[in-house]
Amino acid sequence: MFQADKLVATQAKVAESAQALAQLAIENVKTITEIQYDAAKDAVAAAQAKASKMLSIKDPKEVIEIIKAEDAPVVIAEVTAVQSKMTKAIRKGNKEVVEMFKSAIDESNADLIKLVKEVTAKAPAGSEAFINTFDYLMDSTLQTFDQAYLASKEACVNFENSVDGAMSAFQNQFSSVSKPGSKVRKLIAA
Repeated sequence: MFQADKLVATQAKVAESAQALAQLAIENVKTITEIQYDAAKDAVAAAQAKASKMLSIKDPKEVIEIIKAEDAPVVIAEVTAVQSKMTKAIRKGNKEVVEMFKSAIDESNADLIKLVKEVTAKAPAGSEAFINTFDYLMDSTLQTFDQAYLASKEACVNFENSVDGAMSAFQNQFSSVSKPGSKVRKLIAA
């Protein structure tokens, strides 16, 4: 009966960990959604301001003045700021997930080690071969936990690197687009 109580307690811990991870995921999605909402709200406000200004223009040359190549660095800076906030939120969330996973694994390791000691302490004489096999299986299980932790940590790092790469490519694309526009402008002015 004592082992059944331990199993129920372990399952309750697993359920609590899953609930905590789900709550963390919800909080991270909420943070990223808020960042995107604020950025979209600012973009819509800026677009509305430019649109209303363009509707009031009588001279076509004034339209060209509104849509300047010099505006590109401002837009790039705004996009970069949003990307930076999102990257920070993603990194924070990933770090928290890895820490929760590590904590759960450490706790599971401690519980397994305690279980092995209890079981082997009560083993009858002459069961050394079974005890050695049991110890070997538990060591393998503990190594699997360590491998799962390392895999989760590596997955988070790879995800962060993918996000960084995408953001870098986006920034490079914008910077290469804004440079030719300024050269074309100089040629037109000449």
